[in-house]
Amino acid sequence: MASWQNPVSGTSSHPHATLSSALTGKSHEKKKAEDNLRFQIELEFVQSLGNPHYLNFLAQRGYFKDKKFVNYLSYLQYWKQAQYAKCLKYPQCLYLLDLLQYEAFRKELVNTQCAKFIDDQQLLHWQHYQRKRTRLINGEHEKNQTQQGQGQSQNQQSQGVY
Repeated sequence: MASWQNPVSGTSSHPHATLSSALTGKSHEKKKAEDNLRFQIELEFVQSLGNPHYLNFLAQRGYFKDKKFVNYLSYLQYWKQAQYAKCLKYPQCLYLLDLLQYEAFRKELVNTQCAKFIDDQQLLHWQHYQRKRTRLINGEHEKNQTQQGQGQSQNQQSQGVY
């Protein structure tokens, strides 16, 4: 099963897919294929929003001034739902999709330096992510061990009293 298919039903998991193919006059298989294609296209586009240089390209060509395009970005917010987000390879695109909802951010993206700054921040995050994650996991592990040790000593004390 492809990652862009609904893991439960094996069908397209697009939120606005039409349930009845009879309404459109298309065969069920053709409708399913169209829904899968639309899902793939939107998946690729949403992930491309994780590239700040692509956002700069769109801003410089005036896409963010087009009300229809801005509405489309708003529509794409459904990708934040868990059933869709799990299909993403680059989850940082969701954060940038959130930022694209703000006009001030869209205007700033015309600036190449803005895109470069975002790119630098992403690279720094990726470089230090593993170290930060390991530190957090080790801290939680030590905390759990300490709590377990305290729980055992309390159990031993309570058993000695009875």
